[in-house]
Amino acid sequence: MNFGRLAAMGTVALLILIAGIWGSWPTAHNVMLTKGRESGTIEVTACGDDTCTGPYTPVSTGSKARAKVVIEHTVAVKKGQTYAVVVKPGTDEVMRSGPAGILYAWVPLGGALLLASVVVAGGLRLTRAAWVLAGSGFVLLTAALDEGGRGVAQPPL
Repeated sequence: MNFGRLAAMGTVALLILIAGIWGSWPTAHNVMLTKGRESGTIEVTACGDDTCTGPYTPVSTGSKARAKVVIEHTVAVKKGQTYAVVVKPGTDEVMRSGPAGILYAWVPLGGALLLASVVVAGGLRLTRAAWVLAGSGFVLLTAALDEGGRGVAQPPL
């Protein structure tokens, strides 16, 4: 009975963490592995419910200026701010780059760490490991929220 509980809860915790990585990777790989990708800045001029738009100014070699690109509207994007971005290959969609973009890309993993900590504490009864998972998730989410509001033009505090 004890082995079955450990195996089942261990599997659930592992699946939650894999889902967090799976949810983060589509954005994270574009933001973290920028070699050969177009990078530049966007000045956000208009925001709707889900997306914001603005002109794109290239920074990398081979990147072309665009009159309008689209970025996901989140707490990390505000109208009137300028942000460092990476262009999603083959589209006119951009994603935040730099530390803020990397942290924001890994937010699904932060949530998965918090959720897995509950399973590890309750199902596996490994309280220290659960606190490590919960602390890691909390730090990641807090750092993403703190870093997310900073635009390119603002100096770091």
